Amino acid sequence: MNALELIPYLSFNGTCREAMTFYQQCLGGELMIQAFEGTPAAEHMPEEARQGVMHAILKNEAFTLMASDAGMQKITQGNTISLSINCHSAEQIQQLFSQMSAGGTVTMALEDTFWGATFGMFTDQFGINWMLNYDKEPQP
Repeated sequence: MNALELIPYLSFNGTCREAMTFYQQCLGGELMIQAFEGTPAAEHMPEEARQGVMHAILKNEAFTLMASDAGMQKITQGNTISLSINCHSAEQIQQLFSQMSAGGTVTMALEDTFWGATFGMFTDQFGINWMLNYDKEPQP
């Protein structure tokens, strides 16, 4: 089994682009930002939330930091950081999701996404927020 990569995932209330740009200026690295607008997720959002950041990733040789605006979720102290795991197989994501979410609350069941991954979210029995992602192999 390949080693798992644990990635901090920050949630913001409309300031993700500003924060991640600041972190890039301070820490260096390559920054990629994708807005909600133009994605299937935007169809269910109020107009003002569509300009928010759906996903940002700042990466350099030493670390990866991911983030997004919360969209329609309310941000409160304690839910601003999630831990994200990139899994290496469909079996691995199923097993980890099942084991780690036991006794907790599933906030998004594992499902195939428009970005070509299987993805799910939960809060574990200790109150820690998790995101699991498996980028599927491209189909021939």
